[in-house]
Amino acid sequence: MNIYLITVGKIKEKFLRDAVDEYKKRLSRYCKLQIIEVADEKTPDNASEKEEEIIKEKEGQLILKKIPDNMFVISLEIDAKQPSSEELAAKIKDLSLRGESNLAFVIGGSLGLARSVQQRANCKISFSRMTFPHQLFRVMLLEQIYRSFRIINGEPYHK
Repeated sequence: MNIYLITVGKIKEKFLRDAVDEYKKRLSRYCKLQIIEVADEKTPDNASEKEEEIIKEKEGQLILKKIPDNMFVISLEIDAKQPSSEELAAKIKDLSLRGESNLAFVIGGSLGLARSVQQRANCKISFSRMTFPHQLFRVMLLEQIYRSFRIINGEPYHK
């Protein structure tokens, strides 16, 4: 299975880059992982709702350019279903069994995801109703994908 993380922005902190690298190494046993970063737009202080929508849409267009038609897309959104680790593992396993070999997880920027990206998503999930820094969230997502593969393969890790 090919797994893509399509994210807005780059990771700046070394400790987070190290964590991402560790999960990339761990995941290499289970899948081919590719992280695709698109540029984040600068948000002016006191931006209006309209300005924020324009910024999200610019980022969204960059994201959509990275998504081919044959890719199954899971967007990460605050107001979506919150699966357990076991449910996420079951979803990944089901997609694999259905022949969906290209799976993308999409993480938006600091303002969230554009409507156009949300509409392109085949599935939406949330980790929490809380807001997380998108750089830290990348590590959290990679950990859950790794945990999913451990669960799928009946390997100890998920408890």
